[in-house]
Amino acid sequence: MLRKIILLVALSTLLAACTQETQNRLSRSINNWTGTNGILEIYAGDKLAKRFMKIDKLSTAAGTTSEVDRPYRYGYGVLDANLNGKADSGEKKVYFEFSDYSTSYIFYEDPA
Repeated sequence: MLRKIILLVALSTLLAACTQETQNRLSRSINNWTGTNGILEIYAGDKLAKRFMKIDKLSTAAGTTSEVDRPYRYGYGVLDANLNGKADSGEKKVYFEFSDYSTSYIFYEDPA
């Protein structure tokens, strides 16, 4: 029992000492391990313009020298070029960015 308490205290101290970047990496690795499978749909008005699938995480850009968040998000996902809702064999994983100002979007977990 004492061993478990010591281990818990040591783990808590270690996590508290980690930088924010290290904590984010740990969180991302947990997301990857649990198999998060997100879908991002971007709309132009009421029409679906782009869809990215198999996304494990969306990130908010942060200033390099300031702690201020930038007004866009980014991530990696499979571009559903033909908008059929499936990751076809010719569709590749790509990097993407989208602005908070000019875009309507929906991000959700794939129910399949």
